[in-house]
Amino acid sequence: MSPITPLHFVTVVPPQMREGEHWFQGTADAVYQNLSLIARHRPDIVAVFGADHVYRMDIQQMVAYHLERGADVTVSARPVHLGDCGAFGVIAADSGGRIRGFQEKPAKPAPMPNDPARCFASMGNYLFNTPVLVECLESGHRQRCTDFGRDIIPALIQSHRVYAYDFTTNEIPGLKPYEEKGYWRDVGSVDAYYEAHRDLLGLEPRFDEFNTGWPIYTGNYLGPSARIVGGLIENSIISAGSVVNLARISNSIIRREVIIDKDVEIRDSVIMDYTVIGRGSRLRRAIVDRYNEIPPGTMIGHDPVQDARHYHVTAAGVTVMPKGRRGLGLDMVFE
Repeated sequence: MSPITPLHFVTVVPPQMREGEHWFQGTADAVYQNLSLIARHRPDIVAVFGADHVYRMDIQQMVAYHLERGADVTVSARPVHLGDCGAFGVIAADSGGRIRGFQEKPAKPAPMPNDPARCFASMGNYLFNTPVLVECLESGHRQRCTDFGRDIIPALIQSHRVYAYDFTTNEIPGLKPYEEKGYWRDVGSVDAYYEAHRDLLGLEPRFDEFNTGWPIYTGNYLGPSARIVGGLIENSIISAGSVVNLARISNSIIRREVIIDKDVEIRDSVIMDYTVIGRGSRLRRAIVDRYNEIPPGTMIGHDPVQDARHYHVTAAGVTVMPKGRRGLGLDMVFE
């Protein structure tokens, strides 16, 4: 009789409003509404990880830490400068890693015992022993507790073995000496999303996408290679299928099948897929969503007052153009 092969798969489960007429009310409520999947697959441990973060992590190392300590719950965390801790859940852990206190986005965060300049910030990634997760979600639902960081974790600290896993100890093969150790970014805001893109640029980026020891795979793309007719390109990433026709591009990321015509200048920007940028346009500190058709001579990112009339401008001054419709392609610009 042959051994049973473990089942591995990745699937997307859309919100289905299984409990009442409301969409997900928080991180804990989202998992609660999908308890049927946990019951069906009967795992020993459930990993609850945020979807709007950028990092590399070998989760097996965190699982080993969780099992070695006999934890009921393990929270992934990283040291953060004290001045930045107000944006995170702050953990107070003893020398063995057991969490003794938890502050959700505190005005006065508690510093680390061995480093008064930093705090231990939760990454919002958790490992739960399945019975503990089910019990706390069902109890939390009755008490209208909807968020792990705000509601569930602080309560579990009082009754269960909850440990902090230091993410900076996670070893990933192939990292370069110049990369930021323990790189992790929450890109839940537009400004954070913009800055994370800038971390990919340069000869020695903070987060290097090119790592044969721990590769990042993109979706399958069956289109052509990028085509550079001419221009000046500095410190930028140009993705497959894009066409650059005598344009100037610096400190920017150009996604797939972006068409950039003559005399266009793009600086410090993120241009998403299938966008067409007409001749003579000037873009600076902009995020342009996919399927946009930017007419010739358009100015974006040069006049905040004018930009605010047509687009969203973030607190850090990044101009965001929302998603458009499928562009006209080469015929629009190469006449």
